[in-house]
Amino acid sequence: MYDKIKTSIVEAMKEKNTLKVQTLRGVKGEIDLEHINKKVEINDDLVISVISHQIKTRKESINEFKKGNRDDLISKTEDEITLLQEYLPKQLSNEEVIAILDEAFDKVHPTSSKDMGSIMREVTPKLKGKADMSQVSNLIKERLASL
Repeated sequence: MYDKIKTSIVEAMKEKNTLKVQTLRGVKGEIDLEHINKKVEINDDLVISVISHQIKTRKESINEFKKGNRDDLISKTEDEITLLQEYLPKQLSNEEVIAILDEAFDKVHPTSSKDMGSIMREVTPKLKGKADMSQVSNLIKERLASL
């Protein structure tokens, strides 16, 4: 995945696609920074983690831009999110996410909202990068609240 990003940067430079170049350079820089700071090798898990974090940050920015009526920045940021999602694995459907959650609930047998961490530890390796973890967290909270 890391090589794909580097190749895409070169292609975007040839196409003079500044949005793609800037976005991918930023992601590549974050990957390199994580590699150096955490002393971990660059692999697909690291790339997925960084891209997911970048998308999450941009979604939070969109909410702030909406408060400030900055439509120009909203559309640019949405384009960046769309671009970054191309570099993530195929996203799981809602039904697939719920099936994984059902499996985790059967395994953990939660009794209250205090078991949130146990369930998150169970589902995170299966869902990270393949689903929006904030939505997963909300689904788990809803189910725990109904216990």
